[in-house]
Amino acid sequence: MVLAVDAELTSDALDTLFHASWPGHRDTDFTAVFARRLLHVTAWRDGRLVGYVNVVGDGGAHAFLLDTTVHPGERRRGLGVALVREAAEAARGRGAHWLHVDHEPHLAAFYEQCGFKPTAAGLLALR
Repeated sequence: MVLAVDAELTSDALDTLFHASWPGHRDTDFTAVFARRLLHVTAWRDGRLVGYVNVVGDGGAHAFLLDTTVHPGERRRGLGVALVREAAEAARGRGAHWLHVDHEPHLAAFYEQCGFKPTAAGLLALR
């Protein structure tokens, strides 16, 4: 298993991971996502993408964790935690002071294991 910050990544590789991990995923051109990111962390096994997390920033102190994904065949082995911790360290190294994440309630224990503390937050649906 190889973890990498900002490794070369294609839309095809990410689509393959997302199709395996998220039922209903539709092929996406991730060019705009890649262009706007602060960083991404990937996990590779035998040249195949098996883990991904995206970090975007506000250009200052705040960074946001998005799309934490681990291939179903690699889950429950600590890879997700390793991806998030690597992303946190890399974001800190790029000047972020805070790392935010929004998640569904069933993921609370996972994100607590990654070091996140619950906070009150607001959400406005735009679609």
